[in-house]
Amino acid sequence: MEGKVCVVTGGGRGLGRAIVERLARGGARAVWACDLSDEGFAALEGKLAVARGRLLDVTDPQAAERFVAEVTAELGGIDVLVNNAGITQDALIQKMSDEQWGQVLSVNLTGVFVMTRAVAPGMMERGFGSIVNMASIVGIDGNIGQSNYAATKGGVIAMTRTWAKEFARKGAKVRVNAVAPGFIRTPMTAKIPEKVLESIVARVPLGRMGEPTEVAELVAFLAGDLSAYITGQTIRVDGGLVF
Repeated sequence: MEGKVCVVTGGGRGLGRAIVERLARGGARAVWACDLSDEGFAALEGKLAVARGRLLDVTDPQAAERFVAEVTAELGGIDVLVNNAGITQDALIQKMSDEQWGQVLSVNLTGVFVMTRAVAPGMMERGFGSIVNMASIVGIDGNIGQSNYAATKGGVIAMTRTWAKEFARKGAKVRVNAVAPGFIRTPMTAKIPEKVLESIVARVPLGRMGEPTEVAELVAFLAGDLSAYITGQTIRVDGGLVF
């Protein structure tokens, strides 16, 4: 990660914050934590000299383009993009509203598209870069009550494979990979009822939920130079969970 300029969406808390901290410790030149709330920015910037908080709506194409232009003008370009921002709006399909469907698709799928479209051309022009998309095991295995979330994460996996081909054309070495976490201790999973979590953990061969730092380690590996021959892959971090 030495000297790299990194952007992590949804970087203010939870899994995103763990990723920001890991990239910063790895020697990054700058790590932008982009989020809709600035709640965690002061703590991150106070703890890590290279961390920078930025309010950003990943579903706003104009805002994304402005942000990328600003970073490029200041630092010469973005080397690593981690598309981590995501939300859930769970319901069985017969109870899922159009708003619940649309909001999740807007952030989890369109947001990844918008940020990647803004960042990838600069990476291709410079001939290198790494994009890590946060998918989910739900995008692979499905899950009751998460039609919208599963659709977005399955879409992220499909876009990852497509972009790995697109962005390696004409000699560019821009890599795109996805990480598919299982059930990780984050503010998102904290909303799951305890009894439901217990039943999930009972199906995990390693017998526990994952920690954000364990996912962040894989993200850092895929973002950095040690994974230079890995692209188009989706790697699970789920303790062996079988639905």
